[in-house]
Amino acid sequence: MRRDQHIHYLLHLADDSLILGHRNSEWTGHGPILEQDIALSNISLDLIGQARNLYQYAARLVNRERGMKEKVLPGVKVSGEVSEDTLAYFRDSRDYKNCLLVEQPNGDWGKTVLRQFLFSAFQFLLYDRLKQRDDQQVAAIAEKSIKEVAYHLRWSSEWVIRLGDGTAESHRRMRHALEDLWLFTGELFVAAPYEQELLAEGYGADLSSCRLPWEDTILETLARAGLFPPEDGTSNGSAHTGSAIMTRSRAGGKEGQHTEHLGYLLAEMQFLQRAYPGCEW
Repeated sequence: MRRDQHIHYLLHLADDSLILGHRNSEWTGHGPILEQDIALSNISLDLIGQARNLYQYAARLVNRERGMKEKVLPGVKVSGEVSEDTLAYFRDSRDYKNCLLVEQPNGDWGKTVLRQFLFSAFQFLLYDRLKQRDDQQVAAIAEKSIKEVAYHLRWSSEWVIRLGDGTAESHRRMRHALEDLWLFTGELFVAAPYEQELLAEGYGADLSSCRLPWEDTILETLARAGLFPPEDGTSNGSAHTGSAIMTRSRAGGKEGQHTEHLGYLLAEMQFLQRAYPGCEW
């Protein structure tokens, strides 16, 4: 197994969790009611904790390999060993490997919980497969994390149903949120080159095996919410047959091709460490 591909995959998993965790944390103190404000803040902490475990593992692998720092942190002068903070705060947006879905702006509460639901339904299936793979460290992280993700999925699905099947206004907002976010779901099942290479050697997860179970979960919940996935990025307000994954989708995040939103997120998240490297509270 090529060590660089292994590290890229770990960074991809970590970046997904970190970016979504940071997005959710933007709601802290602004949630619609205190109980749900705390719930989403706890989900943020879960995701950031997952990211930490994965970054720590990736950092150990980077430090073992001569010349790997330049591949993972191009243009960054690193004194001493790479740490989880180095990987989180000193990579540029083009070096991040998160999928495009998790970097999308929060919008209103409905869009935030829908984004969480779409990703958690996928992440649960992904971790379920990773906990059975040959990489024992990733398997252990997946085993621990899937318990958290099960709660994320249940919490977000309940909100999707509550808002989709709520008032005319909440239904309208959820329909528009679905139209905005659905375009980014196809990328979840498109394997990047490093994923393909690892899978061929018995590592990683087969994303194609996640697709139909994900669709079943999504469509069942959306049906209960009175919502239907858009066809080819547009909504006609009625159910349709065939695969729920649209044929026209946005991708590229796993290989560093991001929307403009990630740059603004990183500018805020990374500012303090870049201005005062190594600072601590």
